[in-house]
Amino acid sequence: MTVLRIAGVDEVGRGALFGMVTAAAVVIDHAGLQELRRLGVTDSKALTSGRREQLAADISRIALDVQIGTASVAEIDRLNILQATFLAMHRAIAALEPSPDLCSVDGNRAIPRLGIPQCTVVQGDRRDLVIGAASIVAKVWRDRAIIAIADRYPAYDLAQNKGYGTVAHRSALQQYGVTPDHRLSFAPCRQAAEQSQLSLLLPGDATPSDRDAEA
Repeated sequence: MTVLRIAGVDEVGRGALFGMVTAAAVVIDHAGLQELRRLGVTDSKALTSGRREQLAADISRIALDVQIGTASVAEIDRLNILQATFLAMHRAIAALEPSPDLCSVDGNRAIPRLGIPQCTVVQGDRRDLVIGAASIVAKVWRDRAIIAIADRYPAYDLAQNKGYGTVAHRSALQQYGVTPDHRLSFAPCRQAAEQSQLSLLLPGDATPSDRDAEA
C-alpha cells in the first residue's frame, strides 16, 4: 500500500510592516500525527511564545521533513505581498526531499504554478494538524529572525512587535521614518517615507545625517 507524503504549508508575516514573509512546509507521517495531537498542536496564534518554541522543537523531531522559505522585503515591494507569499511557499515546498505527493495549504487560495497536487483549507492552521505544525515552525523561525536584527533599529520595538504595526511601531515610523527593512508597498511605511522626504525639503528641519543619528 502506497502512503502519500502530505505536506502542510503555512505562512507568517504577511501583515507585518517590517521584514520578510516566511513560509514553512512540514511532512509528518501517521504516527507523527498522533503525537502532534497528543502534544496539542494548533494554530500558532493561539499559543504562547514559550509553548511555540517547545512545539517547534517537537515538530522538527517528529517530522519526516521541515523546510522554510522566505521572500524578502524587496520581493514583497516588487511583486506585492500575495505573490511574495506564494514565492515563499514555493521555496519551502521545493526544498522538501523528496517532493510531497500532496500539499495542504492554509487559506482559500491555491499556490499558482506549483506542479504538485494541492488542497486549500480555510482556517487550516486550526483545523489541520500538519498545517498547524507548519504555522508554528514558520512563526518561531520568523520571530527569531526579527529578534536577531532588532538591535539595529531600537526605536521600532521590533523584539516585541515582530514587525507588525503596533501603536509604538507606527509612532516610530512617524518620528524616524523607515528603515531598509520596512515594506514601502504598505501604506504606513510609504506615508512615513513620503513624510520624511517632504520634511527634508522644508527649511529648519533636521538634516539627513541628523536623522540617521537619531534612528
